[in-house]
Amino acid sequence: METFDAVIIGAGPGGLRCAAVLAQHGMSTLVLERKSAVGDKVCAGGIPFHALQELNLPADLQEGSFSSQSVVTPWQQTRLRFAEPVITTINRQRLGAWQRNEAEQAGAILRLGQAVTAISPGTLETTAGRLGYRFLIGADGSASLVRRYLGLPCQGIGAGINYQVPGRWPEMEWHLNPRLFGSGYAWVFPHRQTTSIGAYADRHDLSPTLLHQRFLSWAQAQALDLGGVKARAALINFDYRGWNFKPIFLVGDAAGLASGFTGEGIFPAIVSGETVARTILDPGYQPQRLGQLLKRQQRHNRLQRFHATNKVLCQISLEMLILSLRLKLMSFSALEMY
Repeated sequence: METFDAVIIGAGPGGLRCAAVLAQHGMSTLVLERKSAVGDKVCAGGIPFHALQELNLPADLQEGSFSSQSVVTPWQQTRLRFAEPVITTINRQRLGAWQRNEAEQAGAILRLGQAVTAISPGTLETTAGRLGYRFLIGADGSASLVRRYLGLPCQGIGAGINYQVPGRWPEMEWHLNPRLFGSGYAWVFPHRQTTSIGAYADRHDLSPTLLHQRFLSWAQAQALDLGGVKARAALINFDYRGWNFKPIFLVGDAAGLASGFTGEGIFPAIVSGETVARTILDPGYQPQRLGQLLKRQQRHNRLQRFHATNKVLCQISLEMLILSLRLKLMSFSALEMY
């Protein structure tokens, strides 16, 4: 039976970052990915601009970088302008390819098309046979098998629906309409040669089916040509209940680290992947950056719950928020959306 120091289930941004750091420090590291390709994930591709530098990601991974945001609500429409870019878009396939190369160059082994079917202490059953591990890292998304093995419930779930259409829209747009999307929103995120158009909402606020129906009605009213592109959907886990269950760890969506307010999860996934690796290498490691992200997530989730409880209050709150940003009574950084 093959045995590794660390086995990581899931080759997403968090899992690959964890693998790279562990392998760089000499640990035998295996990444198992049930899909046949790396980076294939339903995702709008938005990430805080500062994350590219903080995470040391190459600048050429940027699809688009935006210092202005067009925001549309039922009562107002405005373009928020900032001195520096606040959001960039990235392509998940290109990010995955870069991270895969980083991990493999460090010595990690990546096996695609290999799913884990059962977990027990120290061993895994996979579609290709049995494996042994000292440390197990669940980076396997919102439906995480590792999370289920740990007996952790998953109640805070959002749904995202995405159409990646040909052509590049001129600006980034947010459409906040509680009547249609509850505490969620619709988006238009330009990439290099395509544009992500989609919607996000708390699954307990709107079912994915109803969200999709309302999104299509909204897109038609906006005269948006979806170009015959097929919709893709994914669940987003923001029900955080811990990440360190040594010798088992959770990363990214498996840990419930996405924002319940925006659905953004790439940045916390990568930060948590590195945090898990540093903690395995040094049990005394202090995860300060992840701690900051967890505080931000708590704020976002409180906002999400508040907006989900009352549509009228949600409408008034969002309108006041956008007005405060327009009048520069509140800065984007103070809001800490990202």
